[in-house]
Amino acid sequence: MKKLTAVLFAALLILALAACDRLGIGGAPAKAEAFINTDVTGLGYARDFALTDHNGKPRTLADFKGKAVLVFFGYTQCPDVCPTTMVELGGMMKALGPQADKVQVLFVTLDPERDTQAVLAQYVPAFDARFLGLYGDAAATDKVAKEFKVFYQKVPGKTPGSYTMDHTAGSYVFDPQGHIRLFVRNGQGPEPLVHDIKLLLQ
Repeated sequence: MKKLTAVLFAALLILALAACDRLGIGGAPAKAEAFINTDVTGLGYARDFALTDHNGKPRTLADFKGKAVLVFFGYTQCPDVCPTTMVELGGMMKALGPQADKVQVLFVTLDPERDTQAVLAQYVPAFDARFLGLYGDAAATDKVAKEFKVFYQKVPGKTPGSYTMDHTAGSYVFDPQGHIRLFVRNGQGPEPLVHDIKLLLQ
């Protein structure tokens, strides 16, 4: 009888410890794992876009419901930040493995004058075949930049066609339900994004 009582006590103790692990100290819910990047859940802007992808298909955020969506603004002739970021995003997709199929990366050009559909179709998928380049005319580009509060400005070069673009370098991430969740600083490498995307896909 004493042996049975001891076994029952041990079983109850294990159950109690498991409950504590779920609830945390004092019965409070255990704290959810935190994002590494900036949590902007409930942000009052960066709500949607209306652009065309590099295959010629009109796109809005709703087209990607069910996937985590990362939106990065740049231009194809960018000498540093843009290609570096795109390489990092390609690394993120590789690190995610099969979960990468639940992620959509969108490269929005801030230079529609030079970044035509053909240019984007060559540039963007070179980093990952699943990536999409988005573009619009000058008015559509200005509208989406204002909606996402992205700064961009042409910097004249030695010739009319050799200008560069100053622009905001961060990215936005939406969850699979289409809600804005994260602002991502550039230059971190893929690991923090992999961590955060996995949380969003849970």
